[in-house]
Amino acid sequence: MSSVLDGFRDPEVAKRLVDAIHATATVPCKLMEVCGTHTMAIAKHGLRGLMPETITLLSGPGCPVCVTANPDIDLAIEIARQPGVVLATFGDMMKVPGSYSSLSGEKADGRDVRIVYSPLDSLTIAEKEPDKHVVFLGVGFETTAPTVALTIREAARRELPNWSALSLHKTVPEALRALVNDPEVQITGFILPGHVSTIIGTEPYEFLAREYGVPSVITGFEPVDVLQGVWMLSKQLAEGRAEVEIAYGRGVDAEGNPTAVAAMEAAFEPVDAEWRGIGVIPGTGLALRPEFAQYDARVRVPCTPPEPREIKGCQCGDVLRGVTLPFDCKLFGKGCTPEHPIGPCMVSSEGSCAAYYRYTDYGKE
Repeated sequence: MSSVLDGFRDPEVAKRLVDAIHATATVPCKLMEVCGTHTMAIAKHGLRGLMPETITLLSGPGCPVCVTANPDIDLAIEIARQPGVVLATFGDMMKVPGSYSSLSGEKADGRDVRIVYSPLDSLTIAEKEPDKHVVFLGVGFETTAPTVALTIREAARRELPNWSALSLHKTVPEALRALVNDPEVQITGFILPGHVSTIIGTEPYEFLAREYGVPSVITGFEPVDVLQGVWMLSKQLAEGRAEVEIAYGRGVDAEGNPTAVAAMEAAFEPVDAEWRGIGVIPGTGLALRPEFAQYDARVRVPCTPPEPREIKGCQCGDVLRGVTLPFDCKLFGKGCTPEHPIGPCMVSSEGSCAAYYRYTDYGKE
């Protein structure tokens, strides 16, 4: 049975795009994808191996689980340890190591940590178990923040007294500025995230071209999508242009989704946020606005996590900045595997290390 996506997986179309990339990319360049789904697509379809020698594809901080810093994970764990608390979150967060433990480790030790498939599921738990306080741990970028914002609104509508959210959400554009300003990274162009861009459109990225002369292309997640994005970047570089272009017209409008943005802005306000490997980036976190304090887990379940520490030998921070490849980490494939992950980039289904491990004949690339 044919699929609407077949055209985006067509080998002949892919070959023509690869030929066009080889003909266009005559100058060495480093292109970074900043979406975990792109990272997985590039690895799964072997796109890195189809590139000419002039193009280096790097994976950036596009996995929301991976960029969550140890102090934030430690805080979630400490909240889960409080009496009467149910901590609900998505499955990807369970094995992510903090400084001393993980949520799966806490669950094994008897804490009430539950996996949910939607933020609304956590509201249902709160309704069914009024003697407990349910904390929804929210991570992610502009893609998921609006759904949590609407969940906060729904909790208010239902007048739930025993539910709150721990927001660890982050916003993407200023993280790209931090990467461009990092002398170790030296990015030539960005493959921009399709999901995030569906929400925010093109304007928040315009500074990349205007202030730094760095071209970027928003693209989708099928192999032809990614190849088209690389070709459009190569074309911009060959022609000396720097613009924000859309190769994912079926998913992204230039103006984004104003309704989702409005919902997000109504519930959250920008705060400084720590990104794993990058450090604190001003204004890239999303905290609940003061008028929603009754649904803010930082207010409702105050606690102090232990002093954070980094995992010895783990280079996830450098991998997320694109200055170290997963292969180059001494733990990769040895102490750290998807079955026994040590760092978050091997834990998450969208992590760079997990993508390289699953789909690449590492050691030969």
